[in-house]
Amino acid sequence: MSLSYRWVIVAAGALMSCVAIGTMFSLAIFLEPMAIDTGWSRAGISSAMTLNFLVMGLGGFAWGALSDRFGARIVVTIGAVLLGLALVLASRAGSLLTFQITYGVLVGLAASAFFAPMIALTSGWFDTNRSLAVSLVSAGMGVAPMTISPFARWLISAYEWRTAMFDIGITAWVLLLPAVLLVRQPPKLAVAAIGSAPVAEGAGLTAGQALRSPQFIVLGLTFFACCAAHSGPIFHMVSYAMLCGVAPMAAVSIYSVEGLAGLGGRLLYGVLADRLGVKPVLIAGLAIQAIVIAAYLSISQLEQFYMLAVIFGATYGGVMPLYAVLAREYFGQRILGTVFGAATMLSSLGMALGPLAGGMVFDAYANYSWLFIGSAIIGLGAVGIAIAFPPLPRRELQTA
Repeated sequence: MSLSYRWVIVAAGALMSCVAIGTMFSLAIFLEPMAIDTGWSRAGISSAMTLNFLVMGLGGFAWGALSDRFGARIVVTIGAVLLGLALVLASRAGSLLTFQITYGVLVGLAASAFFAPMIALTSGWFDTNRSLAVSLVSAGMGVAPMTISPFARWLISAYEWRTAMFDIGITAWVLLLPAVLLVRQPPKLAVAAIGSAPVAEGAGLTAGQALRSPQFIVLGLTFFACCAAHSGPIFHMVSYAMLCGVAPMAAVSIYSVEGLAGLGGRLLYGVLADRLGVKPVLIAGLAIQAIVIAAYLSISQLEQFYMLAVIFGATYGGVMPLYAVLAREYFGQRILGTVFGAATMLSSLGMALGPLAGGMVFDAYANYSWLFIGSAIIGLGAVGIAIAFPPLPRRELQTA
C-alpha cells in the first residue's frame, strides 16, 4: 500500500474526532430547549457532561489498549455504532436519569473510542511530519464547534430538541460508518521504508512496565497539569468576561475566537515540533499558556480579551497533540494505544477539575481572581514537569 494513503488515515481521523467531540459538546446547544420542554433542572442536564469527561477518561484507556490488541478499525467501528445508538436513545429519554445514562455514559464511552486509537494509528503511518499529522487529526476537535454545534442549533430551530438529537445520531452513523472502512494498519513494508529512526527507549517494555516507568509518569503528570491549568479558564471565560463588563453576546464570541485560534495553533505547533523538536516546542507552549492565563487578571476590555484569546486558544490547542508524539517516541508503536490512552485518562481528570474549582472559587469570593492565579501556578508546574522529559532519540535518516 502506498505511503500516500497515510493522508487518507489523517483525513478519516480528523472526521471522526470532529463528529465524536462535536456531538458530545453539542449538549450546550440542547440545554435550554431541553430544560424548557422537560422541566429537568439545568444542573441535572449539565451533569451529563461531567459524566462524559469521567467516562471518556476511563474509556480512552480501555479503547487504546483494545486497539493495540485488535487493531484500530474494530475499535472505531464499535465506537461509531455506539455513538449513533446513544444519541438516538438519548433523544427518546423519558426521565433525567435515563438521559444521564444514555448521553452522559454511552456518548462519553463512544466518543472516547476514536481519539487515542486514531492518534496511535496515525503516528504509526508517519515518521517525518508525524507531529503535523497527529495535529491534523486532533484539529477535528477544533472544527467541531464550527460544524456540529451550528447544525444542532439549526435542527432545534427547525424542529424540536428530540428530533434534532435523533437526526444528529443518524448523521453520526452516515458520516462515521463509511469512514471506518478507510482505517488500515500501516503495512510492514511501509513501516520499514519510513526511515531508520532508532528504536524507542521503551519499545521493549510491556504495557504494565511502561505505565510504571519514569517517562510515563512525567508524560502523564505534564498532560494532567496542562489540562488542569487551562480547563477552568476555558470553561469560565464567558462568565469572567461578563463580570468584567463585556456584553453577553460579545463574551460568547471570545470563546469562538479561542476555538478558531486552537485550530490554527494545532497546525502551527505541529510544524514547529517537526522542525525544532517536540520537547522544546511543548515546554515553550506550556510557558506561554501559563503567562497568558495570568495576563487575564489585568484586562477588562473586549479587544484585550480577543488578543489573549488568540494566543491562549492557539497555545492550548497546539500543545495537546504533542503528547501523543512524545509517547510514540518514548514507547514505540506496539503499545502506543495503551500508553496514550492512559495519558488521555489523566488529562480528562485534569479537565474535570477546572470547571469545578472555578465554580467553588466564584461561590466563595464572587470573582475569578484566584482561579486564574491558581491555574497559572499549575501551568508553571506543568512547565517544570515537562523539563524533566529525557532527550528524545535523534533520527539518523530523514525521508519525505
